[in-house]
Amino acid sequence: LCFRQLSNYSSHLSSVGTSTVICKPLVIDSQLFIIVAQLFGGSHIFKRDVSANKFIKIQDIDILKVRKPNDVEIFHVDGESFFIIADSSKAGSTTIYKWNGNGFYSHQSLHPWHRDTDVEYLEISGKPHLILSSSSQRPVIYQWNKSTKQFERRTDIPEMEDVYAVKHFAVKSELYICLTRFIGDSKVMRWDGSMFSEIQTMASRGSMVFQPFSIANWQYAILGSDYAFTRVYRWDAKKRQFIHFQELNIQAPRAFSLVFIDNREFLLGSSFKGQTRIYEHLVLDLSS
Repeated sequence: LCFRQLSNYSSHLSSVGTSTVICKPLVIDSQLFIIVAQLFGGSHIFKRDVSANKFIKIQDIDILKVRKPNDVEIFHVDGESFFIIADSSKAGSTTIYKWNGNGFYSHQSLHPWHRDTDVEYLEISGKPHLILSSSSQRPVIYQWNKSTKQFERRTDIPEMEDVYAVKHFAVKSELYICLTRFIGDSKVMRWDGSMFSEIQTMASRGSMVFQPFSIANWQYAILGSDYAFTRVYRWDAKKRQFIHFQELNIQAPRAFSLVFIDNREFLLGSSFKGQTRIYEHLVLDLSS
């Protein structure tokens, strides 16, 4: 097994924004929307116009609520569509938006004044939850209340200050999270039924992404670095931990995404300082 670099990617077909932090697609009733979060000029929502073969802007997001977006997460609860924008400004407030049939409207504000850097939607024991990472306090876990249709603070993750982002994955119905720290130790934790418990530590050198993903029966995690090689880990089922697997040379990685095309698996890695890299996942026969 290995990841082989295929190419760099630096061009684009069209642009729907400037100073864009993140774009997230959302499909509702066969209609494609894109949430474009920007540092400057406000954030916007675009809808795919099939007849015109382009995206058209249908809505602006209130800049008084979202001043400095840093992450967008899409999720669905009880058949309804939502997205949440993590706001990293001192005066901002992480805000949940809900689709009402005609547009997206503010549904709930969370975590004001805490400079949130990341939000992760996941289910814990079958119930919808959000984990908010912040530069000013430990990650906070919110749980969905079916009666009020609001998220309520449940707890935080102890002794985990300065966490930039949290991402989750599951192995054989067990829930795990990867917690990213820029400097210090990034962590892997497991849900034990009442709280997240630490199971593994990885040294971080300028890490802003610790992304778990799976291909076929293999579970991986990538720990990016601004100052060293990006490290790929593979899950060891017997040890119930990640083991170092491979290193990738990508400058200041910020996100990784899997793409499946014609029975082939590709990994796209976005770079803050260089070009986006494309890698292919290969299964090598070493028997001969």
